[in-house]
Amino acid sequence: MRLVRVLLLLSLLAVPARAQGTRPPDFDALSAEATAWLQGYLRVRTANPPGNETEGARFLQAVLAREGIQADILESAPGRGNLVARLPGSGAKRPLVLLSHIDVVPADSARWRHPPYSGVIADGDVWGRGAQDTKGLTIVELATMVALKRRGVVLSRDLILVANADEELGSSGSMWFTANHAELLRQAEFLLNEGGDNRMGSDGRTLYYGLDATEKVPYWVRLTVRGEPGHGSQPTSGNAALRLSRVLGRIADWQTPLVLTPPAAAYFQALATREADPQHRAWLANPAAALGDPAAVAWLTSERYRNAILRNTVSITVLHGSGNTNVIPAEAYAELDVRLLPGQRPEDFTAQLRAVIGDTTVEITPISHLRAARSSPVEGPVLDALTAAVAAMDPGSLVLPRMLTGYTDSYDYRALGISAYGLDAWRSTAEISETTHGNNERVPVPEIRFGVEFYYRIVEQLAR
Repeated sequence: MRLVRVLLLLSLLAVPARAQGTRPPDFDALSAEATAWLQGYLRVRTANPPGNETEGARFLQAVLAREGIQADILESAPGRGNLVARLPGSGAKRPLVLLSHIDVVPADSARWRHPPYSGVIADGDVWGRGAQDTKGLTIVELATMVALKRRGVVLSRDLILVANADEELGSSGSMWFTANHAELLRQAEFLLNEGGDNRMGSDGRTLYYGLDATEKVPYWVRLTVRGEPGHGSQPTSGNAALRLSRVLGRIADWQTPLVLTPPAAAYFQALATREADPQHRAWLANPAAALGDPAAVAWLTSERYRNAILRNTVSITVLHGSGNTNVIPAEAYAELDVRLLPGQRPEDFTAQLRAVIGDTTVEITPISHLRAARSSPVEGPVLDALTAAVAAMDPGSLVLPRMLTGYTDSYDYRALGISAYGLDAWRSTAEISETTHGNNERVPVPEIRFGVEFYYRIVEQLAR
């Protein structure tokens, strides 16, 4: 028996520590690598249009290849590459997808303190278009896959890394990928993508960690009015621009109906646990009752995000009339950015809009791809993994289920039956968050270190 024990001990010692995967990663070293990868990735210009995502995919493919992880590039159109890589698991559980997008919005170099495609480190931050949306997330997801591979962690499920093209101008990459290569996802169970909003206050303390379980649906429409053209020196009541302006005034004054969805209710109830004001706390704890109280409604809707998750919203964004100042136009149009709550139908909203307009001659034309809102379960393994990571790294901080007021590629993956969630890799102040799609986009180097460990903890718990 003693000999058997000795032989067993020797056999365990013979297994390399890397293969056992028992020691935690060196997150300091890993984050230094991730920072360098992010700098290089930011230097690949993938501004959309035109996108040039294939070049970005090649950069990611090269990093993965050095780690012995095969990655394939599938073009949804010439130059519009979508990357997919897989770290195999035992198959005991369904796969987990780590999603991001390669394209970024354009940047005006003249308005940046540091060049937007330089990836430079200055003032303690990594600067570049896409640092927040979503090249930084891509690199954190990639670093997580690399760390799991290096440690030889035995996974219960496949880990699939996907980076899509053209998220910023229509999600054509994710639509094409999910329509033509759904077999590569192999009945995936969960997906992590951009969103969540881990908000940090100005005092450096974390206000909350967000998990987006659903998104509002974009329903963009064009309103067209036709009238009698003429000379600008002789005003006429048939002026299409004049009639359109009156219609837009009615829309601007319209308060769309309030609707409490389960994700919004869960968000308010979580906020209630930290609210100091007794009256506000009571409203948040019972939002259904609060919506029947005018004072509660006024307070709840006074903050933009809270207002947006309680109703369908309408923003007037595009106006077009005459091309000349002295010409009364024969036609004028406006475009509305409408965001519908989950469960709201475009045809019902259009009927409400037409009643508000009060003019049957106004044409209402949808100009966006029609989508049906889908939500993922708020409770479950993903929320549990996020809660555990927060407890380990930022004890006592609030974890919030949220609704994303924008939209992401997660929609196309939810359509395949995958429970998709928005989860930011790191914490951001309001100032840093506002650089997304704006000037001087950047991420603090310490937050890259935080994000590498944060995401690793979450993914390892889900995939072990």
